[in-house]
Amino acid sequence: MSNLSNFTKGFIRENPILVLILGTCPTLATTSSAINGLGMGLATTFVLIGSNSVVSMVSSQIPDKVRIPAYVVIIATFVTIVDLLMQAYTPALYDQLGIFIPLIVVNCIVLGRAEAFANKNTVFSSFLDGLGMGLGFALALGILGSIREILGSGSIFGFKFIPGDGILLFVLAPGAFIALGYLIAIVNKFKTKTK
Repeated sequence: MSNLSNFTKGFIRENPILVLILGTCPTLATTSSAINGLGMGLATTFVLIGSNSVVSMVSSQIPDKVRIPAYVVIIATFVTIVDLLMQAYTPALYDQLGIFIPLIVVNCIVLGRAEAFANKNTVFSSFLDGLGMGLGFALALGILGSIREILGSGSIFGFKFIPGDGILLFVLAPGAFIALGYLIAIVNKFKTKTK
């Protein structure tokens, strides 16, 4: 598989949220606004890029018996870096995302890419895979957060452009399920038309 294909597969063909349906807990919990969704997506992208690259570098040195715990330690290192950077430079976003930043450690997307791709491929291919999957995740969260914010409060990225309160349902958890369901249906319809 070419490096370009490694990079682009995370956008639509193997999008972690819209196709593989992985990482739905942070997806539904953090997308009440566009900035929250995008922030969570970019934080996860940083962790994916870093952990994929390091796992690819050291995978031949890690015994099979401790492979998964070693990957979790590598992932936790990058999550700690993101956690501290967000606390220092984006405290408002950090407060909004709360516990979901440390929980990136156990996000099945990150561990799955380390196990399924990074430990079998070159550092450059793993870097591109992490970047593509991460940006696909960020894109899906940004779109979902935008839809929920527009419908729920009549604003986008905090800028109010529709007077009134909006539809309360979309600010709450059921609205996340509804919006995500429609996004998945649209992507599935698009994928079947292109086959």
